[in-house]
Amino acid sequence: MAAFDFAKVKDPTFFKENVLNAHASFRTYASREEYRTGSSSLALKLDGIWKFAYAKNYTSAIPGFEKTDYDCSGWDDIHVPAHIQMEGYDIPQYANIQYPWDGREEVQPGEIPQRFNPVASYVKYFELPESMQGKPVHIEFEGVESGMALWLNGSYVGYTEDSFSAHAFDLTPYLQLGVNKLAVQVFKWTSSSWCEDQDFFRFSGIFRSVWLYAIPTVHLEDISVKTLFAGDDFTHSTLEVALQVEGKGAARLTLRCSELEVFSEKIALNGGSALFSHAVENPHLWSAEDPALYELEIELLDNAGHLVEVTGQKVGFRKFELKNNRMLLNGKRIVFKGANRHEFSSITGRAVGVHTHEELLRDIITMKQNNINAIRTSHYQNQDALYDLCDEYGLYLIAENNLESHGTWDIHQAGIRGIEGVLPNDKPEWKAVLFDRMNSTYQRDKNHPAVLIWSLGNESFGGETLLQMAEMVRRFDDTRLVHYEGVVNDPRFLETTDIESHMYSTVKDIQEYLAQGDKRPYIECEYSHAMGNSNGALHKYTELADQKNCGYQGGFIWDYIDQSIWKKDRYGKWFQAYGGDFGERPTDYNFSGNGIAYGGDRAPSPKMQEVKFCYQNIAVSIDNSGFEVWNKNLFTSTDAFDCVALLHRDGKLYQQQELINIDVAPEERSSFPLPFMVPALPGEYAVTISFRLKEDTSWAKKGHEVAFGQGVIAVVRSIPSKKVTPFTVMHGTHNIGVRGENFDVLFSDLNGGLTSYRYAGKEMIQEIPRPNFWRAPTDNDCGNNMGGVRGQWKLASLYATAKGIGKEIPSVHGGTILQNPTCEVEADSVVVTYLYNLQTSPAAECSLQYRVFGDGRIQTTLHYDPVEGLAAMPEFGVLFKIDADYDTVEWYGNGPAETYWDRQHGAKLGIYQNKVADNMAQYLVPQECGAKTAVRWAKVVDRKGRGLLFTADAAKPMFFSALPYTPHEMESAKHPYELPPVHYTVIRAIGEQMGVGGDDSWGANVHPEYIPDVTKPVEFTFTFRGI
Repeated sequence: MAAFDFAKVKDPTFFKENVLNAHASFRTYASREEYRTGSSSLALKLDGIWKFAYAKNYTSAIPGFEKTDYDCSGWDDIHVPAHIQMEGYDIPQYANIQYPWDGREEVQPGEIPQRFNPVASYVKYFELPESMQGKPVHIEFEGVESGMALWLNGSYVGYTEDSFSAHAFDLTPYLQLGVNKLAVQVFKWTSSSWCEDQDFFRFSGIFRSVWLYAIPTVHLEDISVKTLFAGDDFTHSTLEVALQVEGKGAARLTLRCSELEVFSEKIALNGGSALFSHAVENPHLWSAEDPALYELEIELLDNAGHLVEVTGQKVGFRKFELKNNRMLLNGKRIVFKGANRHEFSSITGRAVGVHTHEELLRDIITMKQNNINAIRTSHYQNQDALYDLCDEYGLYLIAENNLESHGTWDIHQAGIRGIEGVLPNDKPEWKAVLFDRMNSTYQRDKNHPAVLIWSLGNESFGGETLLQMAEMVRRFDDTRLVHYEGVVNDPRFLETTDIESHMYSTVKDIQEYLAQGDKRPYIECEYSHAMGNSNGALHKYTELADQKNCGYQGGFIWDYIDQSIWKKDRYGKWFQAYGGDFGERPTDYNFSGNGIAYGGDRAPSPKMQEVKFCYQNIAVSIDNSGFEVWNKNLFTSTDAFDCVALLHRDGKLYQQQELINIDVAPEERSSFPLPFMVPALPGEYAVTISFRLKEDTSWAKKGHEVAFGQGVIAVVRSIPSKKVTPFTVMHGTHNIGVRGENFDVLFSDLNGGLTSYRYAGKEMIQEIPRPNFWRAPTDNDCGNNMGGVRGQWKLASLYATAKGIGKEIPSVHGGTILQNPTCEVEADSVVVTYLYNLQTSPAAECSLQYRVFGDGRIQTTLHYDPVEGLAAMPEFGVLFKIDADYDTVEWYGNGPAETYWDRQHGAKLGIYQNKVADNMAQYLVPQECGAKTAVRWAKVVDRKGRGLLFTADAAKPMFFSALPYTPHEMESAKHPYELPPVHYTVIRAIGEQMGVGGDDSWGANVHPEYIPDVTKPVEFTFTFRGI
């Protein structure tokens, strides 16, 4: 009897033993009724509680546990599916490029760690239901990380690797009547782990479902479905079906569309392969815009004519092709508005369970609601349900193979080591395992219409082996394209990929490439790195992709969801943990947090607002003469949506009108007149044109907005009042006081600023307002060394002083003294001006002027003159600290989500309100967040509506921020729980703040047009008052 040999686990040529052939994903049923209800008597799911034993390495594992006489009743219980690290054994470890054992053991490529390489031993007892007895039985593991050996009733069944592919074994020779003992040993790291160096948490265990299948006398082993088209009018198609069958009999194939039968044909089966084709005229074409699915039902009958097995496949009629160096779907140039998506849950990691299906469905719906039309399954096969949902809801897929060896070639690329350590390269011992992985990817997912592109893997350099993998896929499938980005780093075999694919190129880089003569379509398989507060300048990429017949056909944001895990802090409170929080080393810390959706509740982060706008398929431009609609949809007229026009006056809805006959054909533009006349009433008038769903869909309700455009069409100025409210000025020894209508203020020359502003008898400020030039660094700021380059502005914000600086005036003792502040009383106001030494090198200074009016308004002007040798400042504004009771902010400006200079296209000008605490975005590491752009006014109030009102000229609106913390408090915290108790509301009225950037998070700077220009004088004026 064959036995398992652990020594082979480190041999890259040994990656499977006794594994059945890979096949398409489908379930089989014993009757039509079972097929319709989805409950099969031919299948038994083994998910649930298994017996479990943990060992830190193979030599510590329990020998002989698989034997029938070994009693494991005293073992622990564990859930299947689950990662053992999420069940209390071993710990989660996040690593990006570096291998998880790096520096812990000397491990050469292909070998495995010996001292620490956890082994998980599982046992499951089962009895076959009566309906499965007497038939051959197969077992299928949908996902085991990263290698497993299998026994049944003490007999060795087989071995397999490849964490993310399904693997099946024949249990028939080892089955017995009654109770059967199934034993599995899972190894965290095998030789194949060198091919699984993806940017994710490193887990192990049986993390997807386990099934038993009974095999009837006539059984469908595999099915391949293709939709073929004659010519380019898409009216004549052929459904081609290839069956691989065990046993002899017949098959009845029935195609239905919305319950209507298209055809039903019966063919003979003689075992082995059978090919069937049937013409389908005028098929309803599948696309992300209209994911029309047919159902192909297959009934297998034995030689006596008895029905023995039923199965089915969803079919989408569509043609994806490369033509004239462009990717076309159903004859139209496609643009991928995509996101990379790791399969991840903050509760279970990558393990699949009931709640993870709910999470998956939420992801799909959120993507559809935010105009994302494509997913790259980075960087491995996802669970079956993802592909099914993409077929159903309409999302294009780059189906990526489970391959990444980034940690073997980054040091080669850096010039540290030669190519000999790079995997797989052209090493013959790795060829078979890579072919097997790619074959498994293709075979399982080949029938999904959503899959447009096969990806060989991610960041695994290049070589002839990868080229041969691509050629294998092309032999299998001529209806899709092959993608592989790695040839950018190793261009020896450029023909490996059908698509020019890069990562994190700038728009300028892409334009330069296209200018050289685009020989094939171009995508960014990763771009707009969404780490923390990011995705700035996303619009530049989407505007390029929208250019007519441009070779750049879109990209995939990195990435969709934060990889974070719920964990309790020292005091028992839950938080979102990232790399290093589990004590694991090596690690790459919070580099796991790159999502446009939060990991904890999967809700869209503020970045999604920009994604939705930049990815929308209808663009609207508005001016005072009318509006133009550009329909970017490939197959859908704008008449499919309701169109609503809204007129707002100073942020409040003034008029609303449903528009009819806004019918713009796909890929066309049309202009229309404005439906409103601008009233003579003073105010700022903005028009919004909104396209909304006409009916409920599977992913959104009627009225959901799919696209909008907005523009300010007129500003009707009011005649300013010339009324002067009286005031009184008090010149004290060390303070200047001003008293007026229901307020008084105090300016101190000892303390260097405005020390008191009382309104209605209540003190409104807790500390002296200070010039502020700093923000809490974002993850992108940290990546480009903003702290090192611009750190002097942090010191200037903390240590600016009014001492030792001022206006020279005569001294009573002779000579001069420095006067700071200065005070000038004018007819309608009092002007108090402070000068501040900013403690920079070279030395710089600024002035902060307060103009106090009798009605309580204080017009505030911050001024800075350029100093050669100083870097640009991250922010230019004034910081206030007021009591935390003022916990509500309302503003007229861009919203509703936070906005930044380079990330505000998706916002609407309007009046919004939220709690100050809600402006703290749930980024894994506290950082700059919650800002609002284009703010005309903002007020921060308590529950009684008392507080401060800040205003700016509509012609030069301000940035505005109201948070519970200062930038310095946020910068000092690496987790939200490290932030101090809330005592203040911190208000920042800002003239300019640099954008957030996002071309990448490891060096790319914010684009220069979104950085304050300090080569010329900078001035910012706003007004505040009590309310």
